[in-house]
Amino acid sequence: MSTPPPPGDRQPRDPYGPPPATRPQGAPGPGPYARGAPGPGPYAQGAPGPGPCGPVGRPYGAPVSVNALAVAALVLGVLCFLPAAGLVPGLIALRQIRRSGQSGRGMATAGVVLSAAGIALWAVALSTGAASTAWEGLKDGARGNESLSLHKGDCFDAPGGLEGDTYDVDRVPCGGRHDGEVFAVVTLPGGAFPGDTRITDVADEKCYALKDQYAMDTWAMPADVGVYYLMPSRESWRYGDRAITCLFGNTEEGAGLTGSLRGDPTTLDPDQMAFLSAAGALDTALADEPGKTPEDDLAAHRVWATEVHDVLGEQIEALRGHSWPAGARTPVARLVANLEDARAEWRKAGTAGDAETYHAHYDKAYGSVDGPATVTARKALGLATTPPVLGREGKKDSAAQV
Repeated sequence: MSTPPPPGDRQPRDPYGPPPATRPQGAPGPGPYARGAPGPGPYAQGAPGPGPCGPVGRPYGAPVSVNALAVAALVLGVLCFLPAAGLVPGLIALRQIRRSGQSGRGMATAGVVLSAAGIALWAVALSTGAASTAWEGLKDGARGNESLSLHKGDCFDAPGGLEGDTYDVDRVPCGGRHDGEVFAVVTLPGGAFPGDTRITDVADEKCYALKDQYAMDTWAMPADVGVYYLMPSRESWRYGDRAITCLFGNTEEGAGLTGSLRGDPTTLDPDQMAFLSAAGALDTALADEPGKTPEDDLAAHRVWATEVHDVLGEQIEALRGHSWPAGARTPVARLVANLEDARAEWRKAGTAGDAETYHAHYDKAYGSVDGPATVTARKALGLATTPPVLGREGKKDSAAQV
């Protein structure tokens, strides 16, 4: 005898799924939940549950995307010259990852840490001035001529020599063997590249005018030393190179210099300076001798002889007015007497009526300028005592481009 079912539906409705299919009496039931039906919980009917792992809304086993800002933060953090660039993307990436469940938390964190460290390093660099030094080095490196930033008084070796194009130099002590010694640096004005010919003309004019200010004692200059210069090229001009570097170098191929040629107020005493200033003014006047011979242009030579006469008068007064050390007083006085004789001969040459008379006074005047009295006075002052070799037309001066 069976008990009839209660009134109403014969099969209760599963609150989490569709009603079960009708099965024969005694057949096994579907268990707590039907296959494929969602389990119980606070989710709406048919909504997927969280599964064994994975965030809400992503099916189990679906691939996880990497947050793009996390990648950017890491890359920018590694670039130490942009220290703050990775900080903001890293913080935004961490916030997005918490919300979306994307991967990349480690990269974002690393980017934030690296950026913070970079900011701290740059703060130290700015406070100590290291950043300015690094930036100058970076600019010079971009020009490709960082090592050519030479200064007055620098000595250097040029691996490629002083002839032709020079791309690199190595600074070395002036006391030893070296290829060149810088005696002046001339800065050109800005604007468009003026051309190699124009820069060479400026170098000729400026460098030769400045060499005697650096090496005042012309007697101390070796005969095989000539004037060279490093000039900007069209390429280096684009990077702001405006310097003509005037330098001394050996005119013999493969030969170098030994010891510094510098002879200016940084290396000479006041007595030596007074003597060389007078000698330099006279040398400058003598160097202006007309190019034509007295036979071809006697008038020009007479004007020049008068100018030398006037310069000699000024320098004689300067030598007489200086207070010389005891050991140099008599030698300098003898030299002044010789210069008076030379001055008288230049005056006569300035009024000569013909070329033959001019030559006679010219020869006597030169004999009194650099005679034995000059050597004795120089020796007493500790200066070079070997007269320079004149007529070095065979020696060449040269230019090299940066």
